[in-house]
Amino acid sequence: MGVSPMTVGRPRVGGLPPWVWLTGIVLASVGVRVALAPRVVAPWIMVDELIYSELAKSVAANGHFLIRGVPSNGYGFVYPALIAPAFRLFDSVPRAYAAAKDINAVVMSLAAIPAYLLARRLVSPLQSLFAALLTVAIPSLLYTGTLMTENAFYPLFLLIALLLVVTLERPTPLRQALLLAVCLLGFFTRAQAIAVFPAILAAPALHGLIERDLKLRLRRFVTLYAAAGALGIAVIGAAVVRGRPVLSVLGAYRAAVHGGYTVSGSLHYLLWHVAELDLYVGVLPFAALLALWLAPRAASPAARAYAAASLPLVVCVLVEVAIFASTQSGRIEERNDFYLAPLMLIALAGVARAGVVPRVRRAVVAAAVIAAALPGTLPFARFVNRSAVSDTFGLLPWWWLEDRGVAFGTMRIVALGVGLVAGAVFVLAPRRFAGILVALVAAYFVCVAIVVENGRHGIHQASIASLRAGIRASHLDWIDRAVGPNANVSFLWHSTGEPRPLWNNEFFNRSVRRVYTVNGPDAGDGGLPEIPVRERDDGSLVSARGVPRVRYAVSYTDIAGTQVARDPAIGLALYRVNGPLVVLTRITGLYADTWSGRSVTYRRLRCTGGQLTVRLATDEHLFATAQLVTATERGRVAGSISVQPSEQRIFGVGLEPDANRVCTVTFTMKQLRVPARVQPGNIDTRRLGAHFLAFEFSQ
Repeated sequence: MGVSPMTVGRPRVGGLPPWVWLTGIVLASVGVRVALAPRVVAPWIMVDELIYSELAKSVAANGHFLIRGVPSNGYGFVYPALIAPAFRLFDSVPRAYAAAKDINAVVMSLAAIPAYLLARRLVSPLQSLFAALLTVAIPSLLYTGTLMTENAFYPLFLLIALLLVVTLERPTPLRQALLLAVCLLGFFTRAQAIAVFPAILAAPALHGLIERDLKLRLRRFVTLYAAAGALGIAVIGAAVVRGRPVLSVLGAYRAAVHGGYTVSGSLHYLLWHVAELDLYVGVLPFAALLALWLAPRAASPAARAYAAASLPLVVCVLVEVAIFASTQSGRIEERNDFYLAPLMLIALAGVARAGVVPRVRRAVVAAAVIAAALPGTLPFARFVNRSAVSDTFGLLPWWWLEDRGVAFGTMRIVALGVGLVAGAVFVLAPRRFAGILVALVAAYFVCVAIVVENGRHGIHQASIASLRAGIRASHLDWIDRAVGPNANVSFLWHSTGEPRPLWNNEFFNRSVRRVYTVNGPDAGDGGLPEIPVRERDDGSLVSARGVPRVRYAVSYTDIAGTQVARDPAIGLALYRVNGPLVVLTRITGLYADTWSGRSVTYRRLRCTGGQLTVRLATDEHLFATAQLVTATERGRVAGSISVQPSEQRIFGVGLEPDANRVCTVTFTMKQLRVPARVQPGNIDTRRLGAHFLAFEFSQ
């Protein structure tokens, strides 16, 4: 039988009780994560981090789950509630952000505890401590630097796995009810946890097949099946009564079920997800768990229960993630399946113990061959790209290789070679040297984590890039500092193609409460609440409910009011409006990426004169000679400037109003270039003139 968790303090390791060592592992993990947290200087997985920060701010302020003042029940409530104390304790959002990351470090590091208790069902205290250590050494612990539900779901998933194993061993009604309750808690943390429900329902049947007493096992789980059935009926009934689709229970993730999935596409992504997870854990742990699955009846009773629990969990999660990825993201979503890694790491920790990983030669060899071959099936050229930075840490070391001249085709050969070596080690290494296998995997995790955290394409650089694209002011909370965190500031959003100035300023400033959108919605915002407005000829903005009146507003373009503060490098300014929103400037002729065509027109209302300063650039890969930009005003040339391909120039033009107090300047480009004709492989067929990086008006 397995070892009861109640015995956790009885054995001793190195003269100390295991709980002392386990506490040390948790504290060491917390310390490392807290030390690394400041290197993530800004949120960079957007808009997810913005969503959970807004929910946490709302919970801290009034106990409600609001986003931009609108009720939002489509996201899990557990994680926002977990980090809400940080936003309650600190008015300054940068300080609250730091505190929230510290909470992440504690919560995610607690995963070592259920991992240890789960391993103790199978192996000795020392081996269980190794499993716990590996559990908090995986590269995905770097998500503690992000405000993401992964931080809360990781330990919860392992708690579900632990409860499932102990329930299979002794299925009392209390344990079954507790298992279902924790699964519900997991779902309220992350809707992806819906995959654990079929897993926990399938596990008793699988355990019965392994033990050859299927009917008896199923009868002992009547509480679980009855409660699950009642829960399903309640969900369907509630949806019918409220007149909503049953799938509305998925909240904001409901759209994921309408993806035009295909069997072929789903199977391809399933193969790639299995292969990447195999590579992520370093092959050896995957082979160890697979060997147990292939010969469960040759294992101990505790290991048989572990096999019956882990197999459906792994299969259901991977199938769910792969199907989703096949149409919704087109990526390998390791971020959604790394929770499975400890199940494999525990199996590896038990390699040396008789009855955990069976010594059945055929099972061991077959597991090694499969685990060795899988990495060679990965299409690295398809998935080693910018999306891997947030979603697929296991591929970032391979991007590091590509930077050093290793071709993608060669990577598959290298991956296969690495897999074959690991497979051979798994088969041939004496079991008394299992500790060396654990050490190899630990060293592998450290190397991968270094690349993920500090590499050229790592998360440190990603956070810096996100910050620089969104805020350049000396203080991240520059808006709050100007008007106070309790002020009511609206953000006037003109679609510019780069949404991070909106997201980052909203993230770091409590006072930003509403978003008004001109020229279409923020396409990358994940459907967050916005108020569409249109611009009248006189520059005033009107929504479906009339003319909005605001106290303060942040805008790229000049609006009527008194400027209070400014982030000049980004081009955003904060205005005291105290009335309707009126746009004073209109710029036409620009694409979303700031490129112009033949001409660009700047118009300013209520103009009494002044100076317009424009920052210009081109592209040395597109233009071989200088671009000549000419400004005309009221039918005459107001000036011209020559912009070399590799430089930025500042072009100043004096403004003269017409009889209606309107100043108008038209900039004309002498040359136009089509990227598709100049750059091999480029499919951009636009006729481009110059980059208009910023417009600044001064009186």
